[in-house]
Amino acid sequence: MKYGYARVSTHQQDLESQLQTLENEGCDKIYSEKFTGTKTDRPKFQELLSILKENDTLVVTKLDRFARTTAEGINTVKELFERGVKVHVLNMGLVEDTPTGRLILNVMLAFAEFERDMIVERTQEGKAIAKQKADFREGRPNKYSRKQIEHALQLLESNSYKQVESLTGISKSTLIRAKRKQN
Repeated sequence: MKYGYARVSTHQQDLESQLQTLENEGCDKIYSEKFTGTKTDRPKFQELLSILKENDTLVVTKLDRFARTTAEGINTVKELFERGVKVHVLNMGLVEDTPTGRLILNVMLAFAEFERDMIVERTQEGKAIAKQKADFREGRPNKYSRKQIEHALQLLESNSYKQVESLTGISKSTLIRAKRKQN
């Protein structure tokens, strides 16, 4: 049987293109999840690994969908090879259990890990540069300006939370937090 596995790291990301690619590849069953690749305990992936048996094929669109580190990828593929499971990485081809196949896999996994490490390094460098600016604030920017919040808090003096929320669009929970900060 041919099993597909699709994964994105966050709930905001879209699985659709991976799912479509796996369907076009003719996968009989597709497992998918929105779960960070930095953790090895991905529930759907673990479930899929547990049911794969001899002559099955595991299909992924890219190598980094099921392994973030070289060691993790090598161990996973080695275990699958020992069970007689074929591994097909669509942007790379069928990974064969031969010396050449294992070499190519090791090199590709090393590049995937290197690429991820470089992204992390560049992100850290960007943060370090941003932190040097006087107006630096880590985290998501505020949705509402201080002026908007102050106006909404003034409205609260003569209106209910529901009325202020309907007038300003600022949620009750945001107003409560702002009110606590004031006190």
